[in-house]
Amino acid sequence: MTVTNRQIHLVRRPQGAPTEDCFALVEEALGDPGPGCVLVKNLFLSLDPYMRGRMDDAKSYAVPQALNQTMQGATAGEVLASNHPGFAKGDKVAAKFGLGWQTHAIVEGEKVLKVDASKVPLSYYVGLLGMPGATAWYGTRRILDPQPGQTLAVTAATGAVGGVVAQLARLAGARVVGFAGGAAKCDYAVKELGMDACIDYKASDWKEAFKAATPGGVDRVFENVGGAIFDAILGRMNAFGRVAVCGLISSYNGEPTPIANVRSILVNKLMIQGFIISDHLELWPQAHRELGELVVAGKLKYRETVARGLENAPRAFLGMLKGENFGKQVVAL
Repeated sequence: MTVTNRQIHLVRRPQGAPTEDCFALVEEALGDPGPGCVLVKNLFLSLDPYMRGRMDDAKSYAVPQALNQTMQGATAGEVLASNHPGFAKGDKVAAKFGLGWQTHAIVEGEKVLKVDASKVPLSYYVGLLGMPGATAWYGTRRILDPQPGQTLAVTAATGAVGGVVAQLARLAGARVVGFAGGAAKCDYAVKELGMDACIDYKASDWKEAFKAATPGGVDRVFENVGGAIFDAILGRMNAFGRVAVCGLISSYNGEPTPIANVRSILVNKLMIQGFIISDHLELWPQAHRELGELVVAGKLKYRETVARGLENAPRAFLGMLKGENFGKQVVAL
């Protein structure tokens, strides 16, 4: 069997905000899988903010994305051909670290996991039951540990991570105040995800609205954005508050992120912990099991924005960095 594999390569490192000419669509022919390998047709690709950081040639928690190589990213798909005893044609599989921005891949069987797509959509395995879901679970349960009556603030509150954080915190009995861009997202956050309030950071009076929504201050923070919003939250923190720093998307294109309320860290004796979920792989099965049970029980809602076609992945990625997606951004390949 021979298939044509289409790939998106990074061909230029961005200076500031990335543009579509940073990427190129290329093709290659793939044959039959060798011993112990499987040929996978990728059906869904995850687009995530961390990918922007890896486009820079700079020291970080992971090596930079190589130029003229396939962009990295989580995927879920099906086996087209197998030369591995544990897999058969038609099996649905997901790759924890992904097979990248491409339509097909030949990979060792140990690098993919057979998944059950009968109870949840296959696309969930690159989102809720993939890295974003594990991130939300770990930051909420293991770092923040929200308690009944506490107030938790979450930025990017309707995104792939933030929306799950908010619901887990509400299930724990906490009061949740989210930040999202636009009235539609804020309406969804309150009416569908059950947040107690959602602040539209695009509104001119967002700081006043946040103060009104947190009359008793803030006890827990799940931070995805950084910048002015994070600064405002620090100014509302209560003593012995906890902050889980998951992302700082406001600075990924090199924008300055001054923090005026840094004194709050000392005065309020805050615990601030940054984390990378790939450091906690041993907990992913527990996280995904609990999240899957909540979805099946109807206690956890999840929304996706779906771009169609590999050729549209760069455009969807750039839109996600600007907040144009609603929920988890995926590409149906």
